[in-house]
Amino acid sequence: MLLKVENLHVSYGAIKALRGVSVEIDTGEIVSLIGSNGAGKSTLLRTISGLLKPTIGQITWEGNRELGGVRPDKIVTAGISHVPEGRQVFANLTVRENLNLGAYQRSDSAEIKSDLDRCYTLFPVLAERKEQRAGTLSGGEQQMLAIGRALMARPKLLLLDEPSLGLAPLIVRRIFQIIRDINAEGTTIFLVEQNAHMALGIAHRAYVLQSGQVIKSDRAANMLNDPEVTAAYLGG
Repeated sequence: MLLKVENLHVSYGAIKALRGVSVEIDTGEIVSLIGSNGAGKSTLLRTISGLLKPTIGQITWEGNRELGGVRPDKIVTAGISHVPEGRQVFANLTVRENLNLGAYQRSDSAEIKSDLDRCYTLFPVLAERKEQRAGTLSGGEQQMLAIGRALMARPKLLLLDEPSLGLAPLIVRRIFQIIRDINAEGTTIFLVEQNAHMALGIAHRAYVLQSGQVIKSDRAANMLNDPEVTAAYLGG
Protein backbone atom coordinates (compact mmCIF):
# COMPACT_ATOMS: atom_id res chain seq x y z
CA MET A 1 0.00 0.00 0.00
CA LEU A 2 1.54 3.29 -1.11
CA LEU A 3 -0.93 5.66 0.59
CA LYS A 4 -3.67 4.93 3.10
CA VAL A 5 -6.08 7.57 4.37
CA GLU A 6 -8.19 6.46 7.35
CA ASN A 7 -11.17 8.21 8.93
CA LEU A 8 -9.98 11.66 7.89
CA HIS A 9 -11.81 14.68 9.27
CA VAL A 10 -10.88 18.21 8.19
CA SER A 11 -12.65 21.42 9.21
CA TYR A 12 -12.54 25.07 8.17
CA GLY A 13 -13.63 26.60 11.46
CA ALA A 14 -17.14 25.34 12.09
CA ILE A 15 -17.46 23.89 8.57
CA LYS A 16 -16.67 20.18 8.34
CA ALA A 17 -15.13 19.73 4.89
CA LEU A 18 -14.20 16.06 5.27
CA ARG A 19 -16.07 13.63 7.51
CA GLY A 20 -14.49 10.24 7.99
CA VAL A 21 -12.87 9.84 4.57
CA SER A 22 -10.90 6.64 3.91
CA VAL A 23 -8.99 6.06 0.66
CA GLU A 24 -6.31 3.57 -0.39
CA ILE A 25 -3.86 3.90 -3.30
CA ASP A 26 -1.58 1.08 -4.44
CA THR A 27 1.71 1.55 -6.25
CA GLY A 28 1.25 1.86 -10.01
CA GLU A 29 -2.42 2.78 -9.97
CA ILE A 30 -4.39 5.69 -11.32
CA VAL A 31 -7.12 6.35 -8.75
CA SER A 32 -9.78 8.93 -9.58
CA LEU A 33 -11.85 10.93 -7.12
CA ILE A 34 -15.06 12.35 -8.55
CA GLY A 35 -17.79 14.46 -7.01
CA SER A 36 -19.61 17.73 -7.38
CA ASN A 37 -18.29 21.20 -6.53
CA GLY A 38 -17.83 21.63 -2.80
CA ALA A 39 -17.71 17.90 -2.07
CA GLY A 40 -14.26 18.21 -0.46
CA LYS A 41 -12.08 16.81 -3.25
CA SER A 42 -9.48 19.59 -3.23
CA THR A 43 -9.49 19.58 0.58
CA LEU A 44 -8.47 15.93 0.56
CA LEU A 45 -5.54 16.59 -1.78
CA ARG A 46 -4.45 19.63 0.21
CA THR A 47 -4.50 17.58 3.40
CA ILE A 48 -2.45 14.76 1.87
CA SER A 49 0.13 17.27 0.64
CA GLY A 50 0.38 18.97 4.05
CA LEU A 51 -1.31 22.26 3.22
CA LEU A 52 -4.12 21.47 5.67
CA LYS A 53 -4.01 19.58 8.96
CA PRO A 54 -6.56 16.88 9.79
CA THR A 55 -8.54 17.19 13.01
CA ILE A 56 -9.00 13.42 13.20
CA GLY A 57 -7.64 10.51 11.19
CA GLN A 58 -4.42 9.15 9.73
CA ILE A 59 -2.51 9.47 6.47
CA THR A 60 -0.01 6.63 6.19
CA TRP A 61 2.71 6.65 3.53
CA GLU A 62 4.43 3.48 2.32
CA GLY A 63 2.95 1.47 5.16
CA ASN A 64 4.76 3.06 8.08
CA ARG A 65 5.08 6.84 7.91
CA GLU A 66 2.37 9.09 9.33
CA LEU A 67 1.98 12.25 7.23
CA GLY A 68 -0.77 14.08 9.12
CA GLY A 69 0.62 17.46 10.16
CA VAL A 70 3.96 17.00 8.34
CA ARG A 71 5.27 20.10 6.55
CA PRO A 72 4.56 20.28 2.80
CA ASP A 73 8.25 20.41 1.83
CA LYS A 74 8.91 17.22 3.83
CA ILE A 75 6.00 15.54 2.05
CA VAL A 76 7.51 16.47 -1.32
CA THR A 77 10.81 14.99 -0.15
CA ALA A 78 8.97 11.81 0.87
CA GLY A 79 7.76 11.42 -2.72
CA ILE A 80 4.41 13.19 -3.14
CA SER A 81 3.93 16.09 -5.59
CA HIS A 82 0.75 18.15 -5.89
CA VAL A 83 -0.47 19.92 -9.04
CA PRO A 84 -3.02 22.37 -7.64
CA GLU A 85 -6.28 23.48 -9.18
CA GLY A 86 -5.74 26.54 -11.34
CA ARG A 87 -2.15 25.54 -12.22
CA GLN A 88 -0.45 28.32 -10.21
CA VAL A 89 2.67 28.64 -12.33
CA PHE A 90 5.12 31.47 -11.61
CA ALA A 91 3.98 33.88 -14.30
CA ASN A 92 7.07 36.11 -14.36
CA LEU A 93 9.54 33.22 -14.57
CA THR A 94 10.39 31.35 -17.74
CA VAL A 95 9.20 27.83 -18.49
CA ARG A 96 12.69 26.49 -17.75
CA GLU A 97 12.88 28.38 -14.44
CA ASN A 98 9.46 27.03 -13.41
CA LEU A 99 10.56 23.48 -14.17
CA ASN A 100 13.81 23.88 -12.28
CA LEU A 101 11.90 25.10 -9.24
CA GLY A 102 10.23 21.69 -9.12
CA ALA A 103 13.66 20.22 -8.37
CA TYR A 104 14.61 22.81 -5.75
CA GLN A 105 15.22 20.17 -3.05
CA ARG A 106 17.46 18.08 -5.29
CA SER A 107 21.22 18.40 -5.81
CA ASP A 108 21.84 15.65 -8.41
CA SER A 109 22.49 18.02 -11.31
CA ALA A 110 23.01 15.35 -13.97
CA GLU A 111 19.74 13.64 -13.05
CA ILE A 112 17.93 16.97 -12.91
CA LYS A 113 19.10 17.65 -16.47
CA SER A 114 17.86 14.19 -17.48
CA ASP A 115 14.46 14.87 -15.91
CA LEU A 116 14.28 18.26 -17.61
CA ASP A 117 14.86 16.53 -20.94
CA ARG A 118 12.14 14.02 -20.03
CA CYS A 119 9.69 16.89 -19.44
CA TYR A 120 10.55 18.37 -22.81
CA THR A 121 9.93 14.96 -24.40
CA LEU A 122 6.57 14.60 -22.64
CA PHE A 123 5.64 18.19 -23.45
CA PRO A 124 7.33 19.28 -26.71
CA VAL A 125 5.59 22.66 -26.58
CA LEU A 126 7.48 23.44 -23.36
CA ALA A 127 10.78 22.78 -25.12
CA GLU A 128 9.73 25.26 -27.81
CA ARG A 129 8.82 27.86 -25.19
CA LYS A 130 11.45 27.17 -22.51
CA GLU A 131 12.72 30.78 -22.43
CA GLN A 132 9.20 32.26 -22.60
CA ARG A 133 7.57 33.68 -19.47
CA ALA A 134 5.02 31.24 -18.07
CA GLY A 135 2.34 33.91 -17.79
CA THR A 136 2.24 34.25 -21.57
CA LEU A 137 1.41 30.56 -22.15
CA SER A 138 -2.07 29.32 -23.00
CA GLY A 139 -4.13 27.56 -20.33
CA GLY A 140 -3.26 24.14 -21.72
CA GLU A 141 0.44 24.96 -21.88
CA GLN A 142 0.35 26.23 -18.28
CA GLN A 143 -1.29 22.96 -17.21
CA MET A 144 1.47 20.99 -18.94
CA LEU A 145 4.04 23.20 -17.20
CA ALA A 146 2.43 22.64 -13.79
CA ILE A 147 2.52 18.87 -14.31
CA GLY A 148 6.10 19.00 -15.57
CA ARG A 149 7.18 21.10 -12.58
CA ALA A 150 5.68 18.51 -10.21
CA LEU A 151 7.44 15.68 -12.07
CA MET A 152 10.80 17.41 -11.56
CA ALA A 153 10.60 16.38 -7.89
CA ARG A 154 10.57 12.72 -9.02
CA PRO A 155 7.39 11.84 -7.13
CA LYS A 156 6.23 8.32 -6.41
CA LEU A 157 2.69 9.74 -6.13
CA LEU A 158 1.37 12.61 -8.24
CA LEU A 159 -1.73 14.45 -6.97
CA LEU A 160 -3.63 16.12 -9.82
CA ASP A 161 -6.41 18.59 -8.98
CA GLU A 162 -8.80 19.32 -11.88
CA PRO A 163 -6.26 19.18 -14.74
CA SER A 164 -8.99 19.69 -17.37
CA LEU A 165 -10.42 22.84 -15.78
CA GLY A 166 -11.07 25.56 -18.36
CA LEU A 167 -9.38 23.74 -21.23
CA ALA A 168 -10.66 23.00 -24.73
CA PRO A 169 -11.72 19.38 -25.38
CA LEU A 170 -8.79 18.69 -27.71
CA ILE A 171 -6.30 19.88 -25.07
CA VAL A 172 -8.11 17.86 -22.39
CA ARG A 173 -7.65 14.69 -24.44
CA ARG A 174 -3.94 15.48 -24.81
CA ILE A 175 -3.55 16.10 -21.07
CA PHE A 176 -5.26 12.83 -20.22
CA GLN A 177 -3.07 10.91 -22.65
CA ILE A 178 -0.02 12.44 -20.94
CA ILE A 179 -1.41 11.33 -17.57
CA ARG A 180 -1.62 7.78 -18.95
CA ASP A 181 1.96 8.03 -20.22
CA ILE A 182 3.27 9.29 -16.86
CA ASN A 183 1.54 6.39 -15.12
CA ALA A 184 2.91 3.89 -17.65
CA GLU A 185 6.41 5.12 -16.81
CA GLY A 186 5.85 4.19 -13.16
CA THR A 187 4.31 7.18 -11.36
CA THR A 188 1.22 6.47 -9.26
CA ILE A 189 -1.54 9.06 -9.74
CA PHE A 190 -4.41 10.31 -7.59
CA LEU A 191 -6.67 12.31 -9.89
CA VAL A 192 -9.37 14.74 -8.78
CA GLU A 193 -11.51 15.63 -11.76
CA GLN A 194 -15.00 16.98 -12.49
CA ASN A 195 -14.92 15.47 -15.97
CA ALA A 196 -16.03 12.14 -14.57
CA HIS A 197 -16.18 10.34 -17.90
CA MET A 198 -12.55 11.16 -18.71
CA ALA A 199 -11.41 10.45 -15.14
CA LEU A 200 -13.06 7.04 -15.01
CA GLY A 201 -11.87 6.25 -18.52
CA ILE A 202 -8.19 6.28 -17.51
CA ALA A 203 -8.42 5.13 -13.87
CA HIS A 204 -7.99 1.68 -12.39
CA ARG A 205 -10.20 2.44 -9.40
CA ALA A 206 -12.33 5.36 -8.27
CA TYR A 207 -14.08 6.93 -5.30
CA VAL A 208 -17.12 9.17 -5.22
CA LEU A 209 -17.06 11.97 -2.66
CA GLN A 210 -20.28 13.69 -1.61
CA SER A 211 -20.60 16.31 1.15
CA GLY A 212 -17.24 15.36 2.62
CA GLN A 213 -17.89 11.61 2.70
CA VAL A 214 -16.95 8.71 0.42
CA ILE A 215 -20.27 7.26 -0.74
CA LYS A 216 -18.97 4.77 -3.30
CA SER A 217 -15.75 3.02 -4.31
CA ASP A 218 -15.22 0.48 -7.06
CA ARG A 219 -13.19 -0.35 -10.12
CA ALA A 220 -13.45 2.57 -12.53
CA ALA A 221 -14.86 0.40 -15.32
CA ASN A 222 -17.72 -0.65 -13.04
CA MET A 223 -18.47 2.95 -12.14
CA LEU A 224 -18.81 3.87 -15.80
CA ASN A 225 -21.73 1.43 -15.94
CA ASP A 226 -23.19 2.25 -12.53
CA PRO A 227 -26.68 3.81 -12.96
CA GLU A 228 -26.29 6.06 -9.90
CA VAL A 229 -22.90 7.36 -11.03
CA THR A 230 -24.18 7.79 -14.58
CA ALA A 231 -27.20 9.79 -13.43
CA ALA A 232 -25.25 12.02 -11.05
CA TYR A 233 -21.92 12.57 -12.80
CA LEU A 234 -21.96 11.28 -16.38
CA GLY A 235 -24.97 13.12 -17.72
CA GLY A 236 -27.15 10.03 -17.83
